[in-house]
Amino acid sequence: MSLLRNLVLFVLGLVLPAAAAEFRWSERLAPGQTLEIKGVSGDIRAVAAPGDQAQVVARKHARRSDPAAVEIRVVPHAGGVTICALYPGGSWRRPNECVPGSGGRMETQDNDVSVDFEVQVPAGVRFVGRTVNGEVEGRDLPGDAEAASVNGDVEVAAAGLVRARSVNGSVRVELGKTNWEGELSFETVNGSLTVTLPDTASTEVKARTVNGDIRTDFPLAVRGGLVGHKLEGTLGSGGRSLSLETVNGSVHLRKVR
Repeated sequence: MSLLRNLVLFVLGLVLPAAAAEFRWSERLAPGQTLEIKGVSGDIRAVAAPGDQAQVVARKHARRSDPAAVEIRVVPHAGGVTICALYPGGSWRRPNECVPGSGGRMETQDNDVSVDFEVQVPAGVRFVGRTVNGEVEGRDLPGDAEAASVNGDVEVAAAGLVRARSVNGSVRVELGKTNWEGELSFETVNGSLTVTLPDTASTEVKARTVNGDIRTDFPLAVRGGLVGHKLEGTLGSGGRSLSLETVNGSVHLRKVR
């Protein structure tokens, strides 16, 4: 009886099969490759994998749209693998596409399906997580990491280098390594910035906010003092450059405790 009832509800569009709402992928990636997740609506959460297998679980949910219409596409490439939540439709009659990096088209066309990703990242593999409406979180990641959101908080702690940004959300990062070249920047518009560095870090620091305060746990050789909501100074022996910028929020440069 229950089977018949579920079948009737499925036909009426009230219940979707589990296969349509959940996607699972697992594969071994070589050290130095990248595991990239690209979403539009929904959260991305990543942790260190217990073994050498990269794993991704995507769970789809919606109030009115059909989760089965949103494809989870896997695109292997020389640098690793990119996995996208690919919605039907697109702009100017051009279909959405899943490509590595910042390119591609990923529009929702008023589709209200959200896709939440749970990711396990093995040692030696770089993690990249990008979404538009949602949070990106990386906990104790074993290598380098990059995370970005338009509307959502970004929080990443990794054993390697970290790059992160948001527009409407706070950015909180902890870097295990500080051997970047040139300038490393963290930015948002509406939200706070908290950047945690090892106590051995050396860099030129530029911090700026319009509506907020600036704090540092490090003894900086400050140039010109704290002028309004702007700070420039040298941490350690300097060398490389660190830029921290927000409009509405505080800036905090923290030392690993």
